[in-house]
Amino acid sequence: MARKAARAGDPAQFRPETHRRARTEVEFDEQTLLGAVFGQFDANLVQVENRLGVYISARGNRIQIEGPEDAVARARDTLKGMYHRLEMGQDLDSGAIESLIAMSSEPTLEGIISGDAGAPPIMIRTRRKTIVPRSATQIEYMRALARSDVIFALGPAGTGKTYLAVAQAVSQLMTGSVQRLILSRPAVEAGEKLGFLPGDMKDKVDPYLRPLYDALYDCMPPEQVERRLASGEIEIAPIAFMRGRTLADAFVILDEAQNTTREQMKMFLTRFGQNSRMVVCGDPRQVDIPGGDRHSGLADAVNRLEGVEGIDVTRFTVADVVRHPIVGRIVEAYEGPLSQYE
Repeated sequence: MARKAARAGDPAQFRPETHRRARTEVEFDEQTLLGAVFGQFDANLVQVENRLGVYISARGNRIQIEGPEDAVARARDTLKGMYHRLEMGQDLDSGAIESLIAMSSEPTLEGIISGDAGAPPIMIRTRRKTIVPRSATQIEYMRALARSDVIFALGPAGTGKTYLAVAQAVSQLMTGSVQRLILSRPAVEAGEKLGFLPGDMKDKVDPYLRPLYDALYDCMPPEQVERRLASGEIEIAPIAFMRGRTLADAFVILDEAQNTTREQMKMFLTRFGQNSRMVVCGDPRQVDIPGGDRHSGLADAVNRLEGVEGIDVTRFTVADVVRHPIVGRIVEAYEGPLSQYE
C-alpha cells in the first residue's frame, strides 16, 4: 500500500530498548469498506499511526500493524472499531477515530463496541441518527440512562452529558415510553451581564436554554421539534417554572445543575412523578451563582443521594471529552487532571 500522506515514519523509528516490539495482522471480511477505513489518501491510517506510534501497511483485506506491543494492540482495536462503525452505517470522521483511540486504552474496548457476549451493541436511536458511546464512561452513562429513575451526570464540558440525555429522551418520546420531554436549566449569567433583553418571557429566557435546543434539533427533524414544542409534548423552560408541578409520564432533564441553589434542587427533584425519569447534568467546578461551591445544590444533592436505590451517579473526567482533542487539553490546562467530582 503506497502512502500518499505524511506518515509517522518507518518501523526503524519505533525501536526503543524499553518497549517490546510486536507485529499483528487484522483481516476484514468486507473489502469494500476498507477504502472508508483508510480514508482519503490513507489519512485515517496516518492518524492512528501518529497517535499510537505504530506502522500500518495493507494488502487486500489484510492490515498489518507493527510497533511497541501495547500500541499495536490499541491500534488493532481501533481499526476494528472503525470497521465496525462503518458496518453499522455510522459516520467515521477524525473525531470518531480520536474517540476510538482513546477508548482503546480500556481493556474492554471489544465489549464497548459490540456489547456484552450475546447482547446487542450499546446505542441510542433517534430519528436523525444512531448514537454510540465514545468513551468508557459514556458506556456506563448510557446504561444508567436506560435503567435508573434519577441520574446525576457530573463532569466538564464536552463529555456528552446533556447531549446523550437529550438523545435518550428523544428516543423514549419516539417509542412512546414517555409522553413528554421537559428540558430545564437555571437562568444564571455565566460571568457576564446581559442587561435588559427585549421581547416576552420566552424571548428573555431562550438565550440561556439555547444549548438544549441545539441538542434537540440534532436528534429530531426541525419540523417535528416545532410541532411538539407547540403541542407541549416538548417543553423547554427555566427551573423556576417547575415549582408546584408534578412531572408524570415525562423524561426530565436539568442542565447546568451546578448553578441551582440547594432549595431549587430539592424543589426540582421532588417534582418526580409516575413513569418518569430525571437526568441532572452539571460541572461542579463551574459554579456561577453567588457564594460559589458552598451554595450549589448539585454537590449537596449528590452527597445526600448517592447510593439511594433508583439513583445513579456517573462521573466524567477530562479523558472523556469527545469534542475536538484540543478541548480536552484546554480543560486540563485550566483545571488540572480530574479524577473524580466530589
